[in-house]
Amino acid sequence: MALALASFSARWQHLNDWLSAHRELWQPAPFTGSSPEWTRRWPQLDRQVAGLSDEQCELFENEPVALAHRLMSMLPALAELPGMTRLPELADDALAQSCTLAEVRARDMPGRKRRQSGAFVAAVRPFDAPVLDWCCGKGHLARTLLPLSQYPVSGYDWNPALVDDGNRLARRAGDPVHLFCRDVMADDLNLPADAHAVALHACGDLHRRLISQAAKRRLSRLSVAPCCFHLCSQSDYRPLSRQARQWPGCLPVTRADLRLAVEETVTAPARVRNQVRLFSQWRLGFDGLQRQLRQLDQYLPVPSHPGWMAKADFRQFCRWAADKTRITLPEPVDYRAWEAYGAQRLAQVRRHELVRHLFRRPLELWLVMDYAVFLEEQGYEVRLGTFCDRNLTPRNLLIDATRKH
Repeated sequence: MALALASFSARWQHLNDWLSAHRELWQPAPFTGSSPEWTRRWPQLDRQVAGLSDEQCELFENEPVALAHRLMSMLPALAELPGMTRLPELADDALAQSCTLAEVRARDMPGRKRRQSGAFVAAVRPFDAPVLDWCCGKGHLARTLLPLSQYPVSGYDWNPALVDDGNRLARRAGDPVHLFCRDVMADDLNLPADAHAVALHACGDLHRRLISQAAKRRLSRLSVAPCCFHLCSQSDYRPLSRQARQWPGCLPVTRADLRLAVEETVTAPARVRNQVRLFSQWRLGFDGLQRQLRQLDQYLPVPSHPGWMAKADFRQFCRWAADKTRITLPEPVDYRAWEAYGAQRLAQVRRHELVRHLFRRPLELWLVMDYAVFLEEQGYEVRLGTFCDRNLTPRNLLIDATRKH
């Protein structure tokens, strides 16, 4: 279903029905159980992914459409994936580069953030109203768009240290950008009248708050690249649009489910990816050990590990995890065997996760289409597309809404 041939409302309904029909493939997390239920319904699909090499896994983790083509004969519904996830590009590379802040002026701005800000600005320009950078941090986005705006540019953030740093950087560069320390979740927060609010990767409730408050205060324009959908206060996700809330078959989604939409490491360095896999292997090894010790075939959550664990070994990890989960480790423990078990489980989990990850982008679009429908319901004209290549950031969706007069 191509974007040009369907409304946001129709696309949301289609995504909702498609995701609902395949919930057993993406909602259960393979990490927590020995084998997903879907492996019994689709044994050929299970055998196909089980036979993938590590190199193929590496490729398909970042190329879901290529994986969908490979698995289509066993799961015909995957034929819809390319069309369902196709979106227009809102800015080309040349324009993005021309809008990117020069390195000499981008003090304290990481290179990737600098390019993301330039691509975002290129997709949103021109600016026809005072601009408010929501959750502005040090004001990197505000300083990037300033040369293209003839109107005042300001920013809100709750962190006073970031705001102070941002104002210092703006003064040093001679940029008339003014950042303010504000609790953006406060009910009495004042938004400038007729402002154009922009937000680049505001997380979860923060971007949803902006969308709802912008509509309530009837801001002239709103441009949002959402991120980290799972960072929300409610355990069960509640859609924004009236259509979604009233839709009889609206997909029930939990906060844990929302993590799937942002489980991509395409921009992470190889060192980080390798470290993530090592700790996943250790966690799965400890999971097998704790099931044996407790005589209970049940997943036991382990807290996030501390930084010093990067220099530890599997034995130290197990002792730390046992302490955190109040498990007494016997002596001796065959740590080498359990570490090997973790490696074996990780290979299995990684291949089952490939199937689950086919649904990341559709779930993300289900969320963002709901935002688009909500804004249309509130009297906005909405553009939705990508503002950069996913190799720069997988969170490359942009909602650009202008109030109709």
